[in-house]
Amino acid sequence: MTFVSRITRLPIAFDTDLGAEAAGFVPAFGGDLQKLIDGTGGSSPYLKGLIAKEAEWLPEALDDPEAAVVALFAELRRTAPDQMPVALRQGKRRVALLTALADLSGVWALEQVTGTLTDFADLASQLALETTIGAEIRRGKLPGATEDDIATAGGMVSIAMGKMGAHELNYSSDIDLICLFDESRFDPDDYHDARASFIRATRKMAAMLNDLTGDGYVFRTDLRLRPDPAVTPVCLAMEAAERYYESLGRTWERAAYIKARPSAGDLEAGQRFLDTLKPFVWRKHLDFAAIQDAHDMRLRIREHKGLGGPISLDGHNMKLGRGGIREIEFFTQTRQIIAGGRDRDLRDRRTVPALGHLAEKGWVPEDAAATLAKHYRFHREVEHRVQMVNDAQTHLLPKTDDGWGRVAGLMGRDVADVKADLRARLTEVHEVTEGFFAPDAGESDAAHNDVLDQAVIDRWATYPALRSSRAVEIFERVKPEILRRLAETARPDEALLALDGFLKGLPAGVQLFSLFEANTHLIDLLVDIVGTAPALAQHLSRNSGVFDAVIGGSFFTEWPGIDGLCAELGDRLALEGDYEHKLDAARRWGKEWQFRIGVHHLRGLIDAQEAGAQYADLAQAVVAGVWPAVADHFAEKHGEQPGRGAMVLGMGSLGARRLNATSDLDLIVIYDAAGVDASEGRRPLAARAYYARLTQALVTALSAPMAQGRLYEVDMRLRPSGTQGPVATSLASFKNYQANEAWTWEHLALTRARPIAGEAGLMDEVEAFRCEILAAERDQAQVRAEVAEMRARISDAKKPDGAWDAKIGAGRLQDIELVSQAGALLAGHARRAVAEGTQAGVAIGWLSAAEAAELGATYGLCWQVQLASKLLSGSTLDPEAIGAGGRAFLLRETGNEDIGGLLADIDAGTARAAEIIAAALERAPGQVAGSADGET
Repeated sequence: MTFVSRITRLPIAFDTDLGAEAAGFVPAFGGDLQKLIDGTGGSSPYLKGLIAKEAEWLPEALDDPEAAVVALFAELRRTAPDQMPVALRQGKRRVALLTALADLSGVWALEQVTGTLTDFADLASQLALETTIGAEIRRGKLPGATEDDIATAGGMVSIAMGKMGAHELNYSSDIDLICLFDESRFDPDDYHDARASFIRATRKMAAMLNDLTGDGYVFRTDLRLRPDPAVTPVCLAMEAAERYYESLGRTWERAAYIKARPSAGDLEAGQRFLDTLKPFVWRKHLDFAAIQDAHDMRLRIREHKGLGGPISLDGHNMKLGRGGIREIEFFTQTRQIIAGGRDRDLRDRRTVPALGHLAEKGWVPEDAAATLAKHYRFHREVEHRVQMVNDAQTHLLPKTDDGWGRVAGLMGRDVADVKADLRARLTEVHEVTEGFFAPDAGESDAAHNDVLDQAVIDRWATYPALRSSRAVEIFERVKPEILRRLAETARPDEALLALDGFLKGLPAGVQLFSLFEANTHLIDLLVDIVGTAPALAQHLSRNSGVFDAVIGGSFFTEWPGIDGLCAELGDRLALEGDYEHKLDAARRWGKEWQFRIGVHHLRGLIDAQEAGAQYADLAQAVVAGVWPAVADHFAEKHGEQPGRGAMVLGMGSLGARRLNATSDLDLIVIYDAAGVDASEGRRPLAARAYYARLTQALVTALSAPMAQGRLYEVDMRLRPSGTQGPVATSLASFKNYQANEAWTWEHLALTRARPIAGEAGLMDEVEAFRCEILAAERDQAQVRAEVAEMRARISDAKKPDGAWDAKIGAGRLQDIELVSQAGALLAGHARRAVAEGTQAGVAIGWLSAAEAAELGATYGLCWQVQLASKLLSGSTLDPEAIGAGGRAFLLRETGNEDIGGLLADIDAGTARAAEIIAAALERAPGQVAGSADGET
């Protein structure tokens, strides 16, 4: 398509005489092309001058504007260094004229206009840098550099910031650059000479672009976004810049780096530098404190520029004023900073696409994102026309009738229409963004003084979380809402004391209080937790970052299952390069999911049975996710796993897929060296020592306290020979031991074993062998006798911790699990679940169906109490200590009407279960009516 066939709008000449004069410069143009030149020259003195200077070049350029840009760029790349300043200025004139005409006529969309301007800025800065660095190299001033290093500027890079970094340069924009050099390319003795050379080249590059000559200028160039510009040179070593951002970087600098990209020089070194800044820019936790920082920044700009007060169109600042471009950019970048650390999809440099991503992920309402995107594009077009009039780097709307006439003329619209449209758009942008940055203040605390103990509230000021003035400032804004919701609970006094304990244990408050301010529904969740589950509240006070998961979009979706969990953790760990960072990431991830299970259970979204399975799924996913990281890290020093490798066998409750909130993990590591004596690595180890130390590394990875706490306590005592045997067991030894040496209790434990991680073929082989061992013929009388003896020894060694101990004691969880395992072993089945074990006992006539049902009912009740006790208090249940909220949860979970009735049900159920178990151990399989062989 030709340029003229793509025209969708035309400017109108404000000064018809000037328009006619402009059209006269290119007499070959007729029709819409003539109207375009007439309207452009008649409203913009600057563009009229460019038309006059480039009249010969323009007709061919407008035949195919895209090809004209390509040809112009190619010609500039062929320019000799001594001709570069003049050539770049001519190039700027032509790009400025072509983009203006394509913009005013609607031939190019906004993105193509800003993209072309940015592409030229990239090329201009690259060529200017090659010219100045090339001069340094030819003079021998850059140590060790040759002509081959000119293209990469000898290790120097310019980082494009702001609109240039986002590929969104405006029509008369300056360019913001941070110039850095890679100090690692130079010997220490050459560092100062290299630094001096880069500083000279940077100054000359900026002058080449910035200086106004008879040929004009290229770009006004601003180097002041570098670290501490008042005292640092114009080109810094990357290592020095990294140290600055790590120790002194501020929120506005984090926001600035959202749009940063390498634009000229050594682009690879520039990208490596930006990669090192990712932890500075993109925080691992949701960063709602950035909202306050951004709001404060907006207020400082308004105060400094005198931009407060109502919108007045004459002289209004389209960039910094109310409802302007910067408000949309702040709105977008602040949300990106909040959530971009957890979601890489939000790290888009471009404003409009970033708004789309935020809406898609639920961080911004879709209608708000669409509204801001629409107004942003309009604002940018208005900004361009204001700047086109005289090529002024201004964002101020006109103050005179002539000024408005020229801007409206370039837009091809009536002045009154433009003003009405602008006012409506500026007002709507301000309303959308101001509510986000400065929500209405809450009510006074005093409204709740009659139901809440003021003495408790007063002591909050002494807690660590409120030691900073900023934390206090934010907390004072959310405190009325917290107190209101506490006052509305069934037992406000208990809820207040529970919240008091939470705040007392909170080490810092700015991030969490900011999170509450931006998401007030989380206050409900906090009050619910502290008023119901003190143990979960204590966990929250030490790991408040888990609140991030609640607003991450998937907190209340369906349970993803083992495969989904493993995939998500794998993706999370893949983002971390360092081993310790991987372990910390696994801890953060695990705590978030454990918190989710607890909240879902607390709120009745899942019951105790589902919670137990989900805790087990999570533990398996953690072990399966951490195992490869541990193995790879270990292999870096000692070589790959000798032979087939190793696998992890989950035992006990993990194997049976039934854990609670505080469960530890029973694990066995089994390996098969397959005849390989030792590993091959920098520090080779004999196979047995290799797998022993690898197992210890796994235990450490799971249980060591780190910055994010620990994952799980690990128990290895169920391995062959217990604590006397090696921590890792060879496959041959495991098979021989289980076949020839294992005690009955170890075969009972095997009924609940499950492969959970490691080499797939080895996992299959161990599972097949487990099934084989359990199916083997055995002396059933001996099994029953040894189970009875084991039951007696457990009773002597472990006494129940009061009437509410659901685990220990006759007829309780451990006792029923024991008889279930015995049923599976007597039947020769490899079933793991308690109900499957008792059903196996029914199938061989060892238990009656009614007995199995009674055992199942009692086990289910005890499991409900056990899960509730671990969630609510972390230890054995005390109905008085858990408060009214905890008691209500417990009764809802068990279906009882009062605590006394629940205790009576537990006592009756466990007493009957104990009778059933004792009777079963006295009889042989086949002695219960209805058995498979018909014996009674």
